[in-house]
Amino acid sequence: MAALKYAGLDDTDSEDELPSGWEERTTKDGWVYYANHEELKTQWEHPKTGKRRRMAGDLPYGWEQETDDNGQVFFVDHINKRTTYLDPRLAFTVEDSPEKPSSRQRYDGNSSAMEILQGRDLTGKVIIVTGANSGIGFEAAKSFALHGAHIILACRNRTRASEATSLILEEWHKAKVEAMTLDLASLRSVQEFAEAFKSKNLPLHMLICNAALLAQPWHLTEDGLESTFQVCHLGHFYLVQLLQEVLRRSAPARVIVVSSEFTNIVDSSGKVDLNLLSPPEKEYWSMLAYNRAKLCNILFSNELNRRLSPHGVTSNALHPGNVMYTSIHRSWWLLSIVFYLSRPFTKSM
Repeated sequence: MAALKYAGLDDTDSEDELPSGWEERTTKDGWVYYANHEELKTQWEHPKTGKRRRMAGDLPYGWEQETDDNGQVFFVDHINKRTTYLDPRLAFTVEDSPEKPSSRQRYDGNSSAMEILQGRDLTGKVIIVTGANSGIGFEAAKSFALHGAHIILACRNRTRASEATSLILEEWHKAKVEAMTLDLASLRSVQEFAEAFKSKNLPLHMLICNAALLAQPWHLTEDGLESTFQVCHLGHFYLVQLLQEVLRRSAPARVIVVSSEFTNIVDSSGKVDLNLLSPPEKEYWSMLAYNRAKLCNILFSNELNRRLSPHGVTSNALHPGNVMYTSIHRSWWLLSIVFYLSRPFTKSM
């Protein structure tokens, strides 16, 4: 509470004073949570009172929110001529409804990433998330960062990745988050990314293969492969191979592959036809190419887990849910309409 005392807004109720080793944090939408640096965990409940709290109302009179040169949000008290990085509204929190879900309840479509990570302190963990500038990737990266992990946003568009980094830092200025360029449509870019990451001499505790293309017109990458197949699967396959030794040295570690619904890759005789993975233009259908690539994701994840789990590296594939409203549909107007109409009935970001 020292920062609040400095700001002249200290709460005099000793019951709310945090024990030694605890830190009070807030999310951008006003929820208060607590980090225990000794036991390496976070929780929504106050460690003494057991209450859940959220910030309410606007900034106090005379206060203004600003951003410094590093993109970090701070607060200016124009009356007393002082500044602080701690939101002064923390002195005026209100008790949260006791009906807020606990981490012991079954997770469902209404569970948020912050609720899933409740009780986790990821300080010291290094996590790479591909395609993390928007959608599922951004929400995952943000939640990991707010729980103390060192997050690397691996994105094709460096400008958008930098904007996403700034958004995370606005929520918590101490977050360890950085952007690195990764274009999965270029095997050369994948190799350069892996080399750049290795040069940092960091461990790698989690690699989330999230980036994808959907409903794209037929296009060959610079490597001569159909773009949907390369971005959704082959680029990630190559990335994991290049970082495999780092993952093994960092064990326990894991690879998460974001998949989806899929179709088969067999010919009329029932044999695997690898030519279906990168078809010529006349045999290309965007949704079929996407589903085939997602089947490759699952097969790859299963085999990777079989090979690396004895070395402390697990691999899992997941389906995030049907018709979740993200920007992945932006290249096809018909699919955008379907996503828009179904939005009220699907999970939100």
